[in-house]
Amino acid sequence: MKKLSKELIGASSIPIILSVLSKKESYGYEIIQNVKEISNGKIEYGDGTLYPVLHKLEKKSFIESYWKIGESGRKRKYYKISDKGRKELLTEKESWTIINQIISKLWKIEPSLI
Repeated sequence: MKKLSKELIGASSIPIILSVLSKKESYGYEIIQNVKEISNGKIEYGDGTLYPVLHKLEKKSFIESYWKIGESGRKRKYYKISDKGRKELLTEKESWTIINQIISKLWKIEPSLI
């Protein structure tokens, strides 16, 4: 199974993480597993990839964090999307839809590029 490039994963990490958190609040490892499952293993975030993005999103007030005792009895840092983050997610969806339309048109015009 071919993995996606680090550049593409990096560029898509904000809309992916905001989308995951728009469904339900979550903690780091659960986000990693959720993305891995949704992508059929094509995207596997490591701690060094996920946490800097979470910190960036929190700094921009797109997400909020809080500590909570999980089902296992462990204290975990949970993240949830903010109202500002929901607005950003809508902007991201619009941008990615435009990019997808452009690429799809280009590849339909010149299928030899695929």
